[in-house]
Amino acid sequence: MGLATGTERLTVGIAGAGAVAFATAAYLESRGHHAVLWSPSGAGTARLAAGEPLQARGALEGVFHPGTAASARDLARADVVLIALPGYGHKAVFDALAPHLREGQPVIVSSHASFGALYLLDLLARRGVSLPVTVWGTTLATARRPDPVTAQVNTIRSKIDLATVPASAREAGLALCQRLFGDRFVAREGLLAISLSNLNPQNHMGIALCNMTRMEHGETWSQGGNVTPNVGRLMEALDAERVAIAGALGLKVRTIFEHYHLSYHVPVASIAEMNAELHAKGIGGQGPATADSRYVTEDVPYGLLVTAAIGDLAGHPAVLHRAGVEIFSALYGRDFAAENTLLAAIGLERLSLSQLQDACREGVLPPR
Repeated sequence: MGLATGTERLTVGIAGAGAVAFATAAYLESRGHHAVLWSPSGAGTARLAAGEPLQARGALEGVFHPGTAASARDLARADVVLIALPGYGHKAVFDALAPHLREGQPVIVSSHASFGALYLLDLLARRGVSLPVTVWGTTLATARRPDPVTAQVNTIRSKIDLATVPASAREAGLALCQRLFGDRFVAREGLLAISLSNLNPQNHMGIALCNMTRMEHGETWSQGGNVTPNVGRLMEALDAERVAIAGALGLKVRTIFEHYHLSYHVPVASIAEMNAELHAKGIGGQGPATADSRYVTEDVPYGLLVTAAIGDLAGHPAVLHRAGVEIFSALYGRDFAAENTLLAAIGLERLSLSQLQDACREGVLPPR
């Protein structure tokens, strides 16, 4: 990947300034690396840029001093670039970064959405630039940002699924992530497996759909405490649908039970029981206090829709996922399927399954 191996300090430019970006920056700093944060709007890093430190609380404690970047050009000077913002912001950030990324410069996407790696690599190919993009199935941490300089870190995940495009860079991508974040990564078969590895959309569908009035009323409510047996069964059925699609494609992905066990360190049981355990321990978290939540606005167009599209290509329709897209669109009076800018940009509708599989392996889209 063009980076020397060893223990040298690396500078990681993080595109994003939300809770996960802050938690990721704090974790990198705690391991002796240097993080640089870029807020595309500038608002998210204003106080850090003015000299205030970043404070991490919870699963990670400490006071840190990450740098800030004023532009995509500045961010791209880092050794490694990491994308850590909602899926609906990925295309604009890729567009901003693509003119400045260097040959061989590693990019990490935390977490990957809607075949965005293919879009970025296609932009770079037009410049004659090639580099490895390592994609994660989920984020390093779950976190909240109670104020502009604090990350409340709820958990640091013990296992994260990962793949690198092109597949020839797989071992280097794994080694880089281990160097930066420790031995917590599970290498999957490729980008297509990672695209089916993000459980947030299906889980958030069950939680948000079944607690929508709480969100609309702005209530304070326990998320873990409200994954009741009926909600848990819906989440398990959604998971079975996703896992079956992966199986039809010959791919191995983590189940919802493994996800909860490895992410939150609770014994394997039914999803309702695992959430009740989280609630009893006081780590079940609070559900969204607004309908304008990423649980819907990100996870429906950039998550549920993607799983449904892959299911269609695989000849294994994701009936519940597709229903989720339609139901949330009806609830919000929006066409969430039309809001995914990345699928339209890569022209997913024109690709056969074999063409998509080739693109996910080599990182090259077929010509239009």
